[in-house]
Amino acid sequence: MKNLAIARRYAKALLLIGKEDGQAESYREELAAFAGLVEKEKALDQALSNPLYDAQARKKVLVTVIEKLGLSRVMSSFLILLFDKRRIAFIGAINDFYQKLADELKGVARASLVSATELSAETVDKIRSALSRRTGKEIVLEVKQAPDLIGGIVTRIGDLVLDGSIKTQLLNMRESLKRGESA
Repeated sequence: MKNLAIARRYAKALLLIGKEDGQAESYREELAAFAGLVEKEKALDQALSNPLYDAQARKKVLVTVIEKLGLSRVMSSFLILLFDKRRIAFIGAINDFYQKLADELKGVARASLVSATELSAETVDKIRSALSRRTGKEIVLEVKQAPDLIGGIVTRIGDLVLDGSIKTQLLNMRESLKRGESA
């Protein structure tokens, strides 16, 4: 829990800098690229965050990666600060929080849509616009298929779940029948 609070604090600080200098979106891209690289390359993750390796050698690795990626001065300073404060291991969580905060700043909400069958582009657009009207935000929709739903759709926007699946309706009906039988 403490680690999440730390990650949130650093993400907020970077977002404040981005809002101030108008570079929040470019920082989003740079942070996502760096965090994605660290997540994909486990050896790099170890080289940066494993305290068994010499701190100076780890910092040289970080500076080399920053140079190869061509990151901005602010992002370079941010990553070096994370390293100096021994927080570089939290880069994945910091990136996750930053992405959410940057979405909020832009008025964007991310949602997932799971359906039993493949939906047409027109249907997906109608659902996206209905969710957009309901939330008052632009919706970025991730669409997946799950045949075990039998039919219908399940939509998630943050903590809000709109479950219109036949599977859930059948489960609810079963519970109602059980209650009715025992009464």
